[in-house]
This record gives sequence, structure tokens and C-alpha cells, in this order.
Amino acid sequence: MRVHLRAVGRLAGRSEERALVDDYLSRFGQTGRGLGWRFEGETEVEDKKNGGMAAEAVLLRSSIPTGSLIVCLDERGTVMSSPAFAEKMQGWAEQGRSDVSFVIGGADGIDTSLRDEADFLLSFGKMVWPHKLVRVMIAEQLYRAASIVAGTPYHRV
Repeated sequence: MRVHLRAVGRLAGRSEERALVDDYLSRFGQTGRGLGWRFEGETEVEDKKNGGMAAEAVLLRSSIPTGSLIVCLDERGTVMSSPAFAEKMQGWAEQGRSDVSFVIGGADGIDTSLRDEADFLLSFGKMVWPHKLVRVMIAEQLYRAASIVAGTPYHRV
């Protein structure tokens, strides 16, 4: 299963967030390899014409591989424990999903049209998080999910 990350906005090349995302995605790549999960990369989109969420949705949608399962990170989504998220990932892999795309919106969130197309909405709680932190959190949770499914000691109950 190929895992993709699609986000509005850019992480600075030497920022703390960039370092954390790169670290967790590298770990995910190593741990996920044995599960048949691999990270296919990040796409960062930016609406330079200030078209708002609708324009961001067009850019995000065009970056998602055809046939990909779409997971939007949104405060209205399902709040899950890490083991439940790992189980969800494993279920998608067992269903034969070849691509899963995690989508992070900009400052105003994800346009309703793209949210409605999503196969799953995932929330990191009722609070709204900055997209830079959401990127770190999904990268860490992907690594944690792979670690749980692989049976490594990273996740402690």
C-alpha cells in the first residue's frame, strides 16, 4: 500500500516541523516496508491567486493519485486511538487499497466539496491544530500504526 501526504502550505526546509516530519516518515518507511506499506511522498500545494478553500481543493484534488482512498484531516472527523488507527490502516491494506492519501487543508480547513469526496475523515480531537503540527502528528501516527501492526515496542499501552 502506497501512502501519500497532500497538504496546503509549505514547511520551511530547516524548520523543526520539517525535521520531525522527515524523521517520522523515514521511520515509517523502514517499519512499513515489511508490511508492504511505503511512503510515496508529500505534495505541498499553494494557492497563489488567493482563491480560498475552493481553489485549494482543486490543487489538492489534482495531486491525489487516481483511485486513491482519500483521508481528510478535519476536526469533524472520527477521533481514534492509535491502535484503532493502526487497525484501520491494516484493514485498508487487507482490502487491497493500493493508495491512501492523507489530505491536510490550509488555515481555513478543507473545502466541503473535497471533504464530501473523502472516504474517511480523521480528527486529532475537537481542537483545531495548525497545519504544520497536523503534518507532524500524522507522520508520527503513520509510524506508530506501522509499529503497532509490525509488533515493535514503539507503542506502549
